[in-house]
Parts: sequence; structure tokens; C-alpha cells
Amino acid sequence: MTEQEQHDQTFMQLALEQGQLAYDVGEVPVGAVVVLDGEVIGRGYNQPITSLDPSAHAEIVALRDAAKNIGNYRLMGATLYVTVEPCCMCTGCLVHSRIKRLVYGATEPKAGVIESAMQMLDSPFFNHTIDTSSGVLAEQSSKLMSEFFKMRRAGKKKLKQLTRPE
Repeated sequence: MTEQEQHDQTFMQLALEQGQLAYDVGEVPVGAVVVLDGEVIGRGYNQPITSLDPSAHAEIVALRDAAKNIGNYRLMGATLYVTVEPCCMCTGCLVHSRIKRLVYGATEPKAGVIESAMQMLDSPFFNHTIDTSSGVLAEQSSKLMSEFFKMRRAGKKKLKQLTRPE
């Protein structure tokens, strides 16, 4: 394993910890961290439900935290680690923030726009390019998502059983 791969796993583990925080409050368990020069400068987890903010995806929360911490919304040279492939909203925000590198765990077949549903970063009109790596701790990221949605489906099934008229 290369030194870069070791760093990627270390920081993705921190993103998974953020995802667990989302899980614990009933949010879709996606977590993210922003790293600059080997230091975490921003953290975030999904919180659109609890914050009543549809833009409060893990990536955007982490980018906002990083920008606040360094005093600049342009995060040149930074890497964003996120447990799941970003959606179009988050990918657009990554471009605008000038993130240098994106590392994600699991692909997202329905909403992921890096390699799954579309390849948004390949669009020629963007004025910034982002290096991407995928599959880092993908199994752990997928497992967290699977467990969450399994629990959620079980809860809905139980609720339906409790509310069925007899």
C-alpha cells in the first residue's frame, strides 16, 4: 500500500465516523472531511432533516466548515473525503470551492454524478478540474448505508402494522 493510499484510508475512516453521526440522528449516513496539508480543516455529515436545510449534505457542511476555519471559500490544494459518491449539487459546490481532489467510498447508482448516473466532472464547460479516486473503504461505506436503509424499512413496516385498521 502506498503512502497516499494509507492517508486516504485514514481520512476516509474519519469521514465514516461523521457518517455514523448522521446515522445516529436518523439522517442518511453520509460523512465527509476536508483535508489540507495533512490536517482536517472541515467536517460534516448529512443533516438536511435535522437542520431543515435541503442543501445540508455532508460535503457542503464540510466545505462550509473548512471555509470558515481557513477564512476563504476557495479551498485550493484541499482534498474532500466523502463516504458516498457526490450528487450534482455537491459536485457543483466542489468545483466552485476549487477543491483539488475528491476521494469517495461507495458509488451511488441513483444520484452519484462522478461515475454512476452521469460523469458531471467530464463536462467541458467547468473552469476547474478535480482529481478523483473512488472505492476507498467502499465496503464499510456501503454497509453503513445498507444498515441504515434496512433499519428504516423495518421501522416503516412496523409503523404500517401499528396503524392498519382492523
